[in-house]
Amino acid sequence: MSETMNSVERVQTVLAGGIPDRVPVDLHNFMMTAQASGMPFPEFFGSGEAMAEGQIRAWREFGHDVLLLENGTAALAQACGCGVEYFDESAPVSFTPAIRSLDQVDSLKLPDPYRDGTLPELLKATRIVAREIGDRAFIMGRGDQGPFSLAALILGMDVFLYELATREHLQEIGRLLEFSLQASYRYCVAQMEQGAHMTSIGESLAGPDVCSPKLYKEFEYPYAKRLAARLKEENILLAYHICGNATRIAADMADTGAAVLELDYKIDMAQVKAATRGKATILGPIDPSGVMALGTPELVDAKCKEAIEVLGEGGGLILGPGCALPPMTPPENVHAMMEAARRYGVYK
Repeated sequence: MSETMNSVERVQTVLAGGIPDRVPVDLHNFMMTAQASGMPFPEFFGSGEAMAEGQIRAWREFGHDVLLLENGTAALAQACGCGVEYFDESAPVSFTPAIRSLDQVDSLKLPDPYRDGTLPELLKATRIVAREIGDRAFIMGRGDQGPFSLAALILGMDVFLYELATREHLQEIGRLLEFSLQASYRYCVAQMEQGAHMTSIGESLAGPDVCSPKLYKEFEYPYAKRLAARLKEENILLAYHICGNATRIAADMADTGAAVLELDYKIDMAQVKAATRGKATILGPIDPSGVMALGTPELVDAKCKEAIEVLGEGGGLILGPGCALPPMTPPENVHAMMEAARRYGVYK
């Protein structure tokens, strides 16, 4: 196949509702880049230069279209005062809440993306990648966690979910979500200021594998919708990530106004396609562990073919893993995904 678009043109065509020369490919590969660097993971994830170099090296090897820049799910929480543990062979994780009760919400201080925690290094990584290859590759600067997930990390997931269930402190929950909305917005904008083409939030804690669709609609949906609308006012497109089986909330996710829905392998692809057609682009939904990390190139090929046939019909698909690729994902499986996009993702 002779490709007629570069990666930026290809992805922008899909986002605009058009038909590209082939289905674009995203790699959610920040842990793979850490593994390939040979550096200790804590050192790698704290260095903007290292993260940028890793992403550029991977792009040169695989030739994927979308570079998703992040270091996990804890950077914004850390900047808000949460305790974070860095691991030798995985992404950092937020274990210690920033506050112990909703009574302390008003003591929280909005983080400065250019000063607090590892956010400046992550912005540096986006800035370097955008400067070096942003005319040839589509750069998505992750805004880390969205309002719901960030609020859960700040208060502690168990306490936060308990408070949602008991509904005894709705005003305080509202203030915490408002704080988290502002923090997410500021970091998303900062990512765009580095030259990213698009930004993204993760909200997996709000998905049906954790919360009921009713809780999602009441406590997540309004804030995601407001964030997407506020960013859109500044001509910023938002990608919206929820792991697990998000089939039941896919229509609501699309109605938030997010341009891209990052969805996992557990979804019912046909139902999701019907619910989102003409409203949002789907990014995913290949199993990052069972297929990409532990499967064979032949399995990758088969799963990518199926996804393209169902979700790529009429456009609206960026092929990729439904969540982060494990560090030891075989490069040959990534190449197989790229080849599948070229083999099956050409629009007749």
